[in-house]
Amino acid sequence: MRKQFYRYFWIGFAGFIAPLLSNGWGFYAHQQINKLSVFCLPPELFGFYKLHIDFISQHAVDPDKRRYQVKEEAVKHYIDIDYYEQVLPLDTIPQRFMKAVEKFSKDTLFTYGIVPWNITWVLKDLTEAFKNKDEKRILKLSAEIGHYIGDAHVPLHTTSNYNGQTTQQHGIHGFLESRLPELFAGDYNFFMGKAVYIDDPLRAAWQAVEGSFACLDSVFGFEKQLQGSFKENQRYSFEPKGRNLIKVYSAAYAKAYHQKLNGMIERRMQLAVICVASFWYTAWINAGQPDLSKLINSEKLILESDADTLLSINQKMIGREE
Repeated sequence: MRKQFYRYFWIGFAGFIAPLLSNGWGFYAHQQINKLSVFCLPPELFGFYKLHIDFISQHAVDPDKRRYQVKEEAVKHYIDIDYYEQVLPLDTIPQRFMKAVEKFSKDTLFTYGIVPWNITWVLKDLTEAFKNKDEKRILKLSAEIGHYIGDAHVPLHTTSNYNGQTTQQHGIHGFLESRLPELFAGDYNFFMGKAVYIDDPLRAAWQAVEGSFACLDSVFGFEKQLQGSFKENQRYSFEPKGRNLIKVYSAAYAKAYHQKLNGMIERRMQLAVICVASFWYTAWINAGQPDLSKLINSEKLILESDADTLLSINQKMIGREE
């Protein structure tokens, strides 16, 4: 009885602390991407995913929670393109994993990130889950591939300067990927049409990475320009979070940056939404289009998945922090 109590206590604690995570798109944006992707699905999948939409959205951040537990997790979220190339097109990095290993070594790839390849590996596992009609794994992997696809659409997940640490722009990661969506995503247009079958998932993953990498000059350049237009006390403000006041980029500074980016955040999130839905749809098609209408057991699944991805208390993120 006591063991069960502590199990649920830590589940509850993880649910409390999860909003403090700010990796990838941030807690809010990752949840929204997964949730909105459900509405891009065809009728054959929509009913199943709509039934479990809370699970799909709530567990969008499970891979980030795992970064507090699993050493190998961090590299699945990014790829430092600037280690290999400085400008587009990306024509010196083999897209196929084994070809890239032959050219650069496996250790190198696992040092500088593997997000495009990881997306295809999770897709393979999701396809198998569909074939087996394994509800728990379908939902778990759907939520998680949504996270990795979301990360591939984040510009700062394609550079070693992921938090502005080499350009005196420390903190830009959370600014771009958490603060801006939280302030402005409510006004974005997410009517993205229907999911499509992806003939070449690896190429689709790389296209997401290339699109993100192409945004970096604007991401860094516009924020640098703004620094000269705002005094220090204008760039930051303090806002309540729970019982504490935390230092954040001010609403005025965020608005100015958002305007300079000219819809970039909206476009990257839009592309992530339709991409996530299309990967779900592709896995289902490749699995033979199984009938999912009888798979219902969401409450039990939520508890089990939470138990699998609890944060390690008083422990720092393993690997690269963002």
